[in-house]
Amino acid sequence: MDIKLAEALLRRKELQAKVDQLARIKDQDMVYIVRSERIKVSDGFDNLNADFPKLTASQVTAEYDFYARQLRLIDGKIQQANWTTVIDCPECMTSYQPPAVVA
Repeated sequence: MDIKLAEALLRRKELQAKVDQLARIKDQDMVYIVRSERIKVSDGFDNLNADFPKLTASQVTAEYDFYARQLRLIDGKIQQANWTTVIDCPECMTSYQPPAVVA
């Protein structure tokens, strides 16, 4: 699939944001074990409170790996275009020349 360089640059930025977001997830931010608490309310009735895992480390790692790989691929293509594309702009490469001082 062919895409324009501008689209590749936007995709790289989007992928970098996703990789950064996933990298910030720390182990303590995820619940890995089921914790429960049983409270006796009255005869024959119990109130049970429990925390269940929302994400596992393997889920976060798999998603991170996917987006990191996508980022590496698009960045490689952008760098290839960067080193092989020639533009015509001789005025872009000139240095500043101060104006002549008239005495």
